[in-house]
Amino acid sequence: MIHLEKIVYENYRDVVKLHVSKEQETFVASNLVSLADAYITLMDEEPIFTFAIYNDDTIVGFIMMGYDDDWSGEEREDWLNSHEYKEYEGKKYYYIWRFMIGEQFQNKGYGKEALAKAIEFLRTKPCGDAEYIVLTYEPKNEVAKKLYASFGFEEKFIKYLHEGDEVHAIVKF
Repeated sequence: MIHLEKIVYENYRDVVKLHVSKEQETFVASNLVSLADAYITLMDEEPIFTFAIYNDDTIVGFIMMGYDDDWSGEEREDWLNSHEYKEYEGKKYYYIWRFMIGEQFQNKGYGKEALAKAIEFLRTKPCGDAEYIVLTYEPKNEVAKKLYASFGFEEKFIKYLHEGDEVHAIVKF
């Protein structure tokens, strides 16, 4: 049974030990880097949620989510000035910043179940109202693209992608 538990002292080491395959390393930061990013985000007094993904008593993955209302913090000026972007300007949103299933636990349906649990958590709107859930992924990550599309996430700003950019995908609450 897949469930999410907050990252705490007792489980963070097991989360840090998880990794993806060599071929997937360019798709997601290590969990150690992600936890450092979460710490800095918290120090900046921004809301962030870090969860270990469990299958019963075994940690099989990691997910990190947050809340924001400032799309202008993005670096892509070309899509910030686009008509497509204006639809989202000034609207609050939750985001899935990092999401991974450990290499040895992949292809068992855990990612789909974990994403469902994460969206269920975000639908409680723990930081207040929002209109969207946003996430990004590497354009070459076909598995992620398929998974996110199965939950209704739609790719945005595709025509503005440059080398090294991630695809933005958005779903309305």
